[in-house]
Amino acid sequence: MTQALRWQKSTFSDGGEGNTCVELATAPDALHLRESDTPTTLLTTAPAPVAHLLHGIKTGKFG
Repeated sequence: MTQALRWQKSTFSDGGEGNTCVELATAPDALHLRESDTPTTLLTTAPAPVAHLLHGIKTGKFG
């Protein structure tokens, strides 16, 4: 049985009404991202690549 994903809005969303944010849902071995205005389009990845991306951003690797 597939369990429904629990979506969380980004804290960087503008707080307005409607579809103005990025949402995240987690599963045991995956992260799912979507935009509120296109909820059927998902980006799915594993946690490790996201951790590497965040580390690169925090350490200035991309700046």
